[in-house]
Amino acid sequence: MEKKLQQQPINIVKVVLFGPESSGKTTLSQQLARYYNTVWVPEFARDYLQEKWNNERKTCEMSDFIPIAIGQMKLENKLALKADKVLICDTDLLETKVYSEEFYNGFVDSLLEKAALENSYDLYLLTHIDTPWEKDDLRDRPEQRLEMFTAFENALIKHNRPYILLKGDKKTRLALATAAINKIIADRENLHSFSNKIAKE
Repeated sequence: MEKKLQQQPINIVKVVLFGPESSGKTTLSQQLARYYNTVWVPEFARDYLQEKWNNERKTCEMSDFIPIAIGQMKLENKLALKADKVLICDTDLLETKVYSEEFYNGFVDSLLEKAALENSYDLYLLTHIDTPWEKDDLRDRPEQRLEMFTAFENALIKHNRPYILLKGDKKTRLALATAAINKIIADRENLHSFSNKIAKE
């Protein structure tokens, strides 16, 4: 089971949209995928939990976190092979870990904890809650948006993840995100060119 939670090594820039519900992650994921002409990894939990709600009228339970994490990594590893230079992820296992902690008084399955901390990404885009709350079957805690946002930002700080904060309208967020991603791509290309130059000397 542990292997199913592991990220497959691949030499592309990996970017994660990170933050609480209804903060614009999916919208920006799709925008970025179009901008870079690449693929984006949807949030597996959305379909998984919607199906559970439709069939059982139940929301997320503690036993769902590992199946969600396995499904997310299977999807990410599959789509990473189709990505062109950049892979846009609507979520990651660190986000799943934060939800587990917040909903179950700090509890996180040890397998999820290990994978969440071992899997790596080049940049996290932390989406602020300055977006309208959009209600659906799965979203809850609209009155605790700031509390949830703080939990997500604290996780990035605690685990020393590279991130930028995105606020404002869609156009502003896209501009900030692409500027940060473009810098990572340029730095990688410069390093690659320098390495090739050294190898030839």
